[in-house]
Amino acid sequence: MKISVITISYNSSTTIKKTLKSVQKQTYPNIEHIIVDGKSTDNTIQICNDFNHISKIISESDMGVYDAFNKGLKLASGEIIGFLNSDDVFYDKHSLKKISQKFDKQTDCVFANLDYVNQKGKVVRKWRSKPYQKYAFSKGWMPAHPTFYCRKSIYDELGGYDDSFDIAGDFELMLRFFEKNNIRSKFIDQTLVKMMAGGISNNGISSKVKIIKEEKRAFKQNKIGFSFFQYFFNKVLKIKEFF
Repeated sequence: MKISVITISYNSSTTIKKTLKSVQKQTYPNIEHIIVDGKSTDNTIQICNDFNHISKIISESDMGVYDAFNKGLKLASGEIIGFLNSDDVFYDKHSLKKISQKFDKQTDCVFANLDYVNQKGKVVRKWRSKPYQKYAFSKGWMPAHPTFYCRKSIYDELGGYDDSFDIAGDFELMLRFFEKNNIRSKFIDQTLVKMMAGGISNNGISSKVKIIKEEKRAFKQNKIGFSFFQYFFNKVLKIKEFF
C-alpha cells in the first residue's frame, strides 16, 4: 500500500531540510513524497533537489494553502494520502508504519495525537485526541490535520479542500468527511507528528476570531446544525492543551 505524503512550502529553506529528513528516515517502505512549492525565491527547491527519495516537485504560484493542498491531491498516486508541512516533522521513524498498520478494508482514515514545538524543539502544547463520535465537531472537536491520513478514493468521491477558506479549510473538509458523509475512522492513541507552533491558525487573537468565523461558515455550508454556545465553550476549554 503506497502512502503519499504531501509537503507544501514557500521560502522554507530554514526548516524544510528537517521535514525532508523526517520523511526520508521513515521505516515504512512504500512512500511517495510530493513537494508543492509556491514559487519560492530562496533556495527551498535546491534543498529539495538534494533528496533523492522525493517523487515529485512542482514550484509555481498558488492561491493559498488549500489551493496547494489540492494540487498535491491531484499529483498523488498513493492509496493513502497525508500532509506534512515544511516546518513539521514525524515524531519518530515509525510514524508512517503505525499509520499503515491501522488501515484495513473497514477503515477510510486514521488520525492521532500531535505535539506543538518551538524553534528549539521544546514541546509547548499537546494535542491529545480521542476516537470520533457523531456530532463531535459541534462540540469543538476535530482531528489534528497533520495526523490525518485518508484514502485517495474518499478524496475522489467527496472532493478536496475548499480554497475559499483562508484558515479553516482543513476543518471544513474533515467536517464534511466525518459528519456529513460518515467516513469510517480509527484513532491512533500515539503522538505521530511534531508541528511547529505559530502557524496561520495559531497566530494570535485575530486568527482565533477568524477561524471561529470560518468554522461557523463550514457548518452552515454543509447544512449541519450546532449550538454555537456549546461549540465556543469547548473551544475555550482547549486552553488546557498549553499546560
